[in-house]
Amino acid sequence: MMTGAASAGLLLAAPMRRALAQARVTVTEGNFQPIPIAIPNFVPGTQGDNEVAAGIAQVITNNLKRSGLFAPIDQAAFIERITNIDVPPQFANWRQINAQALVTGRATRQGDGRLKAEFRLWDVPQAQQLTGQQYFTSPESWRRIAHIISDQIYERLTGEKGYFDSRVVFVDETGPKDRRVKRLAMMDQDGANVRYLTRGADLVLTPRFSPSTQEITYMEFGQGDPRVYLFNVETGQREIVGNFPGMSFSPRFSPDGQRIVMSMQQGGNSNLFVMDLRSKSMTRLTDTPAIDTSPSYAPDGGRICFESDRGGKPQIYVMGANGGAAQRISFGEGSYSTPVWSPRGDYIAFTKQGGGQFAIGIMKPDGS
Repeated sequence: MMTGAASAGLLLAAPMRRALAQARVTVTEGNFQPIPIAIPNFVPGTQGDNEVAAGIAQVITNNLKRSGLFAPIDQAAFIERITNIDVPPQFANWRQINAQALVTGRATRQGDGRLKAEFRLWDVPQAQQLTGQQYFTSPESWRRIAHIISDQIYERLTGEKGYFDSRVVFVDETGPKDRRVKRLAMMDQDGANVRYLTRGADLVLTPRFSPSTQEITYMEFGQGDPRVYLFNVETGQREIVGNFPGMSFSPRFSPDGQRIVMSMQQGGNSNLFVMDLRSKSMTRLTDTPAIDTSPSYAPDGGRICFESDRGGKPQIYVMGANGGAAQRISFGEGSYSTPVWSPRGDYIAFTKQGGGQFAIGIMKPDGS
């Protein structure tokens, strides 16, 4: 899962010249072409800043290319060498290599040891600056600066919020086949800065970030039945979410981070429950002889999609966040599982098995 990783007070941003032109990417099925964008190495403030300056440009290039919406131009094709970001570039040189956008930047180590990183985004056809920012941070945080700048560029050119300054929480699996060790871990969205959160003494599964990214909920097989835990990213402390008899699994946070919805086993079936993290009160959402699991909140918190075999095979259902009547939205052949609501609420992603095939798909909340 991907989530925002901003830390209050870590970075200071000051606006430079504001946008004059408006740019926005519209993706139409069948005819979309990635935006050609030129990203020269950032200008180093001193010779000692060369490595960081080049590294920032490379991370930005990789981020934008990986998104599929941008086509970074090979630096070998550049005609102009950027040496001063405070003066406009020679736009004719960038038009000649078909660049639609240009990023210029500078990285300078300050007297107090901090790193100052600046960038400007240019609309090449219109010969105008679109946006610009400067940031101050510790030198070891230069990669995060690159991710934040990538987000600024992405949002300015697509109209959608960027996701590069985010982290992924996952289960890291190592060791020989008969003695696998699974540890809770997290990393930047591009695979850098891997950090292990548990030692691997117990099996861990299904980790999910809270909306604030300060907590993770996950399932752990420790002593006895599997339990849902809450893990604090900063302190490393953890606690059981609802120490009730039986198994608890498939946890997920509500959009406001105040509740956790999960599945709890009772006899041969499992139902959905939600715990209020402030009052510690537990509310039952479903009451069926089936297996209800894998709940996921809509972004507005008003509905929940989940997996249930109440109709025979696992299918996807949608109901109100407080429970009540559930509507089945999947009707194709095979089994539908692990539904997850999209951030905008317009789609539900799912997995499907049938006919010896495994697939990942999306559908609208009404099943279409």
